[in-house]
Order: sequence, then structure tokens, then C-alpha cells
Amino acid sequence: MRLLLLIAMTMVAFAANSVLNRAALAAGGIDAVSFGTIRLWSGAVVLVLLGLALRGRVVLGGPGRVAGVLGLVLYIYGFSVAYVALDAGLGALILFGTVQVTMFGGSLIEGERPPVLRWMGAVMAFGGLIWLLWPGGGLELSLVHGAAMVLAGLGWGIYSLAGRRASDPLLATGANFVLAAPIGFLLGLALPVSPEAMAPEVSGIVLAVISGAVTSGLGYALWYHVLPQVTGSIAAVAQLTVPVIAMAGGMVFLGEALTADFVVASMVVLGGVALSVLRR
Repeated sequence: MRLLLLIAMTMVAFAANSVLNRAALAAGGIDAVSFGTIRLWSGAVVLVLLGLALRGRVVLGGPGRVAGVLGLVLYIYGFSVAYVALDAGLGALILFGTVQVTMFGGSLIEGERPPVLRWMGAVMAFGGLIWLLWPGGGLELSLVHGAAMVLAGLGWGIYSLAGRRASDPLLATGANFVLAAPIGFLLGLALPVSPEAMAPEVSGIVLAVISGAVTSGLGYALWYHVLPQVTGSIAAVAQLTVPVIAMAGGMVFLGEALTADFVVASMVVLGGVALSVLRR
């Protein structure tokens, strides 16, 4: 039960990142790339301070470090570039579809053999997401921005798989952020932003700092605490709840409408996730 609660808390943190990102960008207070850079540096600062306060040190090495750092940079900036021009729903489908393939593939390579129910549940849950997020009307996909989201999903899958080797979640997550922050800063300077982007406003910067310091930095440390306790395939399927939680958060905090499609599709997603984690 405690592990289930920790996983639920982690998924809420991931969904909160999405809500904070949408709130900042929708208000025009910041562009997506600047949001990602501030998010990364804020997480690094908070995790370093926590590492010094709680562990008395900051560690930059450790197992899975290269994969963790590269995965984090790929995710943060692939995500930011993709949403310059990609529909939010389609972007989420590409992201989570890639995460599923990456994490299931990585788990199979490591020797895990997910049971049939887990495969069925994953297909059912992702089908519910397609129902929930597929954009209406004519589908227009920019190949460049779609590829950026694929890289983001690949990065997050790699980051998550690397977390299964973390011996100290707080120090490992801090090391990832500290090493990724300067790389991300240089990369962020070279990446394109939306043509209508303006200089970041205080409101956008504050939301980016909250996202980096709390829901990313602390949320990712919690994720690294959970990952060694579950299989890679369960970790992959559990993340399919994030868009559902994020949409619910948008209804509560951003005034978005509750629809019958959301209710039914959410039940399908959650039912698929439940089917995946059943023991028999």
C-alpha cells in the first residue's frame, strides 16, 4: 500500500508539471525553451541544497549517470521544442507511446518477461489515451516537432530505466540535474522559440521555478526512490495515468470543461493500468 501511494504521489507530481507548463505558456508569460531551462536550473539548486542538508555532500558519479543526464536533457528540451508547434493531445500520445516502447524494450533486454495481462493492460490503457487525446479535425503533424517529441519520450524512458540503478535517489537525481543544467543552458541558447514569444514575465518565471524545484526536482527524486522497487514494465504503464491526472488538474485549476468522453476514456485508462499490475 505504501509503494502504491508513493507511485500515485509521483504521478501527481508529473501531472502537476504539465499543468504548470500549460498555465505559464497559455498566459504568454514565458516561452517553452526558457521554461525548460529555468525548470532544470531550479531543480539543480534545490537538490544540491537538500543533498548538503540531508546527506552532507553532493555526488556527481554513480551507476547510470551518463544515461540519466543525457536522458534528462533529451526529455526537457525535446519536450520544449516539440510544443512550439505540436498539438498538446497529439504530443502527449507521441511522448507516452515512445516512453512505453522504450521502457518495455529496455525491460525485455534486461531480462524481464511481462505477463500477458500486463501487455493487455498496457494496450487497453494506451487505447484509452488515444480516445482521450486524439486531436479532432484534420491532423497536421510537423515532422520536426514530432521527431522532437519522440526524442523527449526516448529521453524520459532512458532516464527512468537508469533510475532503477540508483542507490541514493536524492543524490542521484541531484547529480543528474547538476550535470544536465549547464548542458541544457547551452542547448537552450541554440534552440528555436515560438515566433510570438516575448521576454519571460515574473509569473512565467515563478511557475517555471515551482515546476523545477518542487514537481520536477523533488518529484524525480521520489521517482528514483520508487523505480528500484518495481519492474520497468509496471513503471512504464503507471505513467499512462499522467495525462488523465493532468487533464483533471486543468479542470480544477485552469477552468477546463469536464466532458463525458473524459470520464469514460479515463475509466478505460485506469482500468488498463489496474489490469497491468494485478498479480493474477
